[in-house]
Amino acid sequence: MTITRANPEGVHSTPGYHHVTIAPAGRIAYLAGQCPLDAQGSLVGPGDVDAQVDRVAANALAALRSVDAGPEHVVRTVIYVVSADQAVLAQVWRRFLASPLAAAFTTASTLLGVAQLGFTGQLVELDVTAALPGTR
Repeated sequence: MTITRANPEGVHSTPGYHHVTIAPAGRIAYLAGQCPLDAQGSLVGPGDVDAQVDRVAANALAALRSVDAGPEHVVRTVIYVVSADQAVLAQVWRRFLASPLAAAFTTASTLLGVAQLGFTGQLVELDVTAALPGTR
């Protein structure tokens, strides 16, 4: 399966993501928003955006592995951060790029500052779409 990523001429350069991602027709996995919760459902890293990013990345990797996919199969990500501070948004972006999930962010990606997420103390959530390899 070939996933093509491109930055068309005439649009701004990016810090690592691509404006366009093309995946062949086939099976697609839509992951629920990945939250910074441990296996028991407890919030990880209250007040610590880095710890929450790390847990979100780990949860997303586990969800991708459950469908025989990896970060390289991701075709779209949306990152939600409870902050209006550009420095915090950039910190979250850099932390994801330094994580084992980094390859997922070379695709079509969006980073948003939001007012609130679903769990008290939650600072980060990640929405992931992946084009699944092979047949299952």
